[in-house]
Amino acid sequence: MTRILTVISLLFILSSAQAQTQQQQQYAFTIEEAVEFALDSSFTAINARRDIAKALKQKWETTATGLPQISADISYRNNLKQPVTLLPAEITGGPPGTFVPVVFGTQQNMNAVATLNQLIFDGSYLVGLQAAQAFLDFSENSNEKTRLEVRKGVINAYGSVLLAEELVAIFEKNKANLEDNLFETRKIFENGLTEEESVEQLEITLLDIETQLSNARRSEIIARQMFKVALGLTVDIPVTLTQDLDNLAEQNISLEFLEDSLTIEENVDYKIAYNLTRQRDLELKLEKSKALPTISGFLNYAAQGNSDSFTFLNDNQEWFQSSVLGVNMSIPIFSSLQRSARTQRAKIALDQAETDLEQTVQNVRLDVTRARSDYKFAIEKYENAKENLALAERIERKNQTKFSEGISTSFDLRQAQTQLYNAQQQYFQSMLDVINGKAALETLLNTPDLRIESETLRDRY
Repeated sequence: MTRILTVISLLFILSSAQAQTQQQQQYAFTIEEAVEFALDSSFTAINARRDIAKALKQKWETTATGLPQISADISYRNNLKQPVTLLPAEITGGPPGTFVPVVFGTQQNMNAVATLNQLIFDGSYLVGLQAAQAFLDFSENSNEKTRLEVRKGVINAYGSVLLAEELVAIFEKNKANLEDNLFETRKIFENGLTEEESVEQLEITLLDIETQLSNARRSEIIARQMFKVALGLTVDIPVTLTQDLDNLAEQNISLEFLEDSLTIEENVDYKIAYNLTRQRDLELKLEKSKALPTISGFLNYAAQGNSDSFTFLNDNQEWFQSSVLGVNMSIPIFSSLQRSARTQRAKIALDQAETDLEQTVQNVRLDVTRARSDYKFAIEKYENAKENLALAERIERKNQTKFSEGISTSFDLRQAQTQLYNAQQQYFQSMLDVINGKAALETLLNTPDLRIESETLRDRY
């Protein structure tokens, strides 16, 4: 009995812990909280930070090549068959013209050598240090672009979920109203006070709304899953959005923002294009530096032990020491114009990068102009959609009243209802367009300023 109670208690504890874990995995976000969460946890943001970490390691890897390098070599040899050297027999008093076989050295020997190498001058090393820093700058700017895209993607995904929720809600409301109208119209038809066509027109409208409602529900599921993936969450974790589409659209309407000037140097695409130009310039310097001499110094210390048996670990083993200090200089003289061809190729690559940079400048200015126009149009469309919705609602109510009183036909009512449903969808879509339009313009102007310096990643990696 005691064992049974113990097992039940353990199961209860485990189930309680699991329930707490599931409860802890529920999230609720405003749009700002969702962006902040995604910048830290989304898959692309995590890998972008790792790219900076890799660039930091590469920078140190390049730097370390010019710092002292120490290596050690230990070798052991056992001459199973020692080489024999023939010496003139006259040395030992033998007859002239004959030879005496002699074995030199011991059967076994061991060498231990430690070498210190230090680069004194290498033009390519100096250029390599600059290139490593340029690559780190490129990684930081690529990370900034990734963070801007993550932010824009989260805003779009957040708004898409809200749009899907609004569409589901309005379709459900329209469906309920149509069902009531259809019920009343059928009763009137059964009493012989209206034609069967009136019932059929409402049935057609109801079927259309039911189809759109089913599609909206599926779209809501997909939009939620896309939003979770954008945040770096699994698709089965419950997530609640704490803002509504209407208020979010109103918050994103800012005509003053349209007047913000473009600072081309702050645009992340310009930064990346400039980084590539800088790298091509360093590649040109690297090819030129290969015509300079390379100077390095070295210092080594060696110890050699000899024995006819393995006694190298004994305290009385005798070791013979040696040491060498030296300097090496390598001077390139003639390469059959190979260096010249490489230099010219690097110069052409630099010219291409500068042309690409100028093209990027013009494209960024064009994109900003287009984004401003799209954002302004989204605001205007939102204001018009709001007025159109109010008009469509009044027209639908009037036709509903006329149809109930037998003044208008079911065809007129269906037309008014279809017009209302289209106005509703256009209104909700216009709100999402305002939100997305501002996010796109903010990304180009780089107003969020989502830069992350490499120093903040040093402790993490």
